[in-house]
Amino acid sequence: MVTNIIKSFCALTAAAALVMSWQVPAFAQAQQTDWSKLPRMQLERQFAGPLQDTIIQRWRDPIDGAVCYIYLPITAAHTPPTPSGYVQYGANTIGSLSCLPGPAKAQATPPPAR
Repeated sequence: MVTNIIKSFCALTAAAALVMSWQVPAFAQAQQTDWSKLPRMQLERQFAGPLQDTIIQRWRDPIDGAVCYIYLPITAAHTPPTPSGYVQYGANTIGSLSCLPGPAKAQATPPPAR
């Protein structure tokens, strides 16, 4: 029984390592995207946040209509651009994000039977 537990543990460890090896290259590739060429969401409204010098923004995805609310401080310190062109923000300075799916697409209604 102990042998089976050890074999199962080794199999799970190997599977986890394999999954992690798949994810790392995808993350690394995502970091190579030219930020200036990424698609943009549309800012619809901006509200005063519950705390001084914070705001809530409502953004809409122009493709699927999803709506996101972002709560963030008005200013956030960051590093100078890295060699890849990205900046790094400190922990807990960006805020929070909540998204809702866009409206359901209307089903095509069949023509009336004759």
